[in-house]
Amino acid sequence: MKIACISFTQQGKEIGEKLVKSNSKNNKYIVHHFINDEIHRGIKARMDFLVTEYDGLIFISATGIAVRLMNPYIINKILDPAVVVVDDGGNFSISLLSGHIGGANRLAQWVGDAIGAIPVITTASDNRGVESIDLFAMKNNYHMEDMGAVKDITAMMVNKNKVGFYSELKEIIKYDNLKILDNFQDKDHSIQGVIIVSSQKRIDIPYEKHCRLIPKNINIGIGCRRRMEGKRIIEAIENILTQLNLSSKGIKAIGTIEVKKGEIGIIEACNHFNCPLKIFTLEEIKKVEDKFPKSEFVKKAIGVYSVSEPSAYLLGGKMLTGKIKIDGITISVAKEV
Repeated sequence: MKIACISFTQQGKEIGEKLVKSNSKNNKYIVHHFINDEIHRGIKARMDFLVTEYDGLIFISATGIAVRLMNPYIINKILDPAVVVVDDGGNFSISLLSGHIGGANRLAQWVGDAIGAIPVITTASDNRGVESIDLFAMKNNYHMEDMGAVKDITAMMVNKNKVGFYSELKEIIKYDNLKILDNFQDKDHSIQGVIIVSSQKRIDIPYEKHCRLIPKNINIGIGCRRRMEGKRIIEAIENILTQLNLSSKGIKAIGTIEVKKGEIGIIEACNHFNCPLKIFTLEEIKKVEDKFPKSEFVKKAIGVYSVSEPSAYLLGGKMLTGKIKIDGITISVAKEV
């Protein structure tokens, strides 16, 4: 994380310099120090830049100064930067804003270790030994479908209510009053809310209060004609996933063969779905191509019998489809479980 450290007094300046030096001993944070008296028109004139360019801010000041300077830039817990406040005596390191998603709680702990201050963490779940849903989702790279629902179920956990947990994967959130659900056929009326980890697009859920976390466990193998439009590839992928009742938010990676690595349409699709593009060599494809139907036409054109199925297979997971052809595009889907 790139961190802006902001100081206002001589003592604060010394603490800031200590944090910059401590930065060289770890790979977590890159700390840049901004001193109020050394900036034309002061820190307030640079706040637009600091909030835009940095992942987090450390104010070595009174809490009120940090609150007033940050107030115009606070949006929501997903977008807000991490904000930590340190008194200029270096006694306390307070996680002020975006403790979980922004990482202020972790940053406050690091600052405490670096300068010998006491970290102050006020998020309710941390103080009760509950693994918050947003941290669980971040740790496992799950997409949170509805932050309001995440907040509601986390509040139930803080209040020690019974919560159900249904997941396609093995990771389980840490919470004492949790009931693991294998299905939704028999409703447990003692459950107050449910956490669902699934890349399915539609699920019949008999519990009114629930939050959905979408894991990145769908892999897409793709082949296409030269200069295929990105819009058409995106539409083809969306249509196939809808037929499979899968959310495109669950796409982990898209794979293709090396001769297609420069196809703008495939690159645009990866950007659209916010996933990496994995390129496989001819040799890698040849090692697994016998597992799938062969096309002599494709063999003559690029040197292997197929592209989409071997690519999806190599990306990993259970094959959900064979090769699906859509107007010059071939797509295959695998899902990790």
